[in-house]
Amino acid sequence: MEVAVVTGLSGAGRSTAAKCLEDLGWFVVDNLPPELIATMVELGAQARGAITRVAVVMDVRSRAFTDDLAAVIKDLDARGYKPKVLFLEATDDVLIRRFEAVRRGHPLQGDGRLADGIEAERVLLTPLREEADLVLDTSALSVHQLRNKIEDTFGSEAAARTRVTVLSFGYKYGLPMDSDLVMDVRFLPNPFWIPELREQTGLDGDVRNYVLTQEGAEEFLDRYHELLRLIGAGYRREGKRYLTLAVGCTGGKHRSVAISEELAARLANEDGMAVKVVHRDLGRE
Repeated sequence: MEVAVVTGLSGAGRSTAAKCLEDLGWFVVDNLPPELIATMVELGAQARGAITRVAVVMDVRSRAFTDDLAAVIKDLDARGYKPKVLFLEATDDVLIRRFEAVRRGHPLQGDGRLADGIEAERVLLTPLREEADLVLDTSALSVHQLRNKIEDTFGSEAAARTRVTVLSFGYKYGLPMDSDLVMDVRFLPNPFWIPELREQTGLDGDVRNYVLTQEGAEEFLDRYHELLRLIGAGYRREGKRYLTLAVGCTGGKHRSVAISEELAARLANEDGMAVKVVHRDLGRE
């Protein structure tokens, strides 16, 4: 069981860190009372492998926050879990701008000024900052840069991959609503009009060979594959971890299925991509 504790100054990026950890496959619990953290970790350890990475995001809404959390971290360490503590911070002027942008007060501000709340929190969290395994100053970091740093620290190579779903479909049944990119392969001759191929699908060798040997098919796949390399690299830089590529023909039975299988096979050899194929409309005709 891997355990991480994410804490730090309000407005320094805890929510972004939590979302990033979820994308990396961590089970994330936000603002769990410190006295329940050890119980949460123990329950995860008993989940028969269903939960292997737990991250707890903590803030200062509890007045006993620092003492309780320090005790919990020490307790987890004694139990052998060795929690990794991430502390996020930023300069006062940056935090003030962020709070003003969302028009929210600081949790420790009370009747005072925003700067007073930030200063009180900084003093309160000093002991935790000194014990943290990783301190990140997010003042000059974009959301994407922060995600990249968290991925470098907490992500495995597999978790950091872009998860690509190649989805074949038939235009007669409508466009997939969750598609990021749509590829139309109706420019290729339709095997439906070949009597011996009509009842077969794009998963059958005869149909596959027919589709892939048509004029323009190989060139189309080569160029689209190259385009997807560029898109995939850009998505990873921007922190996008899921991509649905829809491939459509008339009925979703022949051309789109064959092209989807071939394209997925090519993408599976790319670094940074985990690929699966779904044939939405196969069997509807």
